[in-house]
Amino acid sequence: MAESEQPKYTVLAQEGDFELRSYAPMIVAEVSVGGTRDEAVNAGFRILAGYIFGGNEPKAKIAMTAPVTQQKGESIAMTVPVTQQAKGGDWLVRFTMPASFTMATLPKPADARIRLVAVPGRKVAALRFSGFRTDEALAAQADRLAAVLAARGLKPAGPPTYAYYDPPWTLPFLRRNEVLRDVR
Repeated sequence: MAESEQPKYTVLAQEGDFELRSYAPMIVAEVSVGGTRDEAVNAGFRILAGYIFGGNEPKAKIAMTAPVTQQKGESIAMTVPVTQQAKGGDWLVRFTMPASFTMATLPKPADARIRLVAVPGRKVAALRFSGFRTDEALAAQADRLAAVLAARGLKPAGPPTYAYYDPPWTLPFLRRNEVLRDVR
């Protein structure tokens, strides 16, 4: 199986499973979805997958990228490939578009709920982990990253984003997951 395209970034600093990254600008397809975290990421994934599998004008297929990301919080922070973030009672779910596309060359979504958004370059703190993606596990990793940021004197900008690089059938100990925070 070929590896999915991932957002381009440069590692600015690394220590163990922590990295400070500089992400290049990217384009995302996003949709707002209600429900629990799991319900929303699944529903958002299906809506956005419909777009990249031909639910667009001119019914073109767009390559899948990794990771799928999910974010909960008050404000919409910059996130990577497929993201999910709470906005009011909804979650914002995002797929990153392949770097070969521009806003002018991306197919128009057939589903009016999908928006195409240009995301500027940004600095992101990342903490890698494996295992199950339960609410408790994600909260524990977000707390770990918050402690690392505090120890390094870095100021987070927006809520944590959870990034999932592998399909759900991947054995938990083999999964690449990350918690991300934009930093000032």
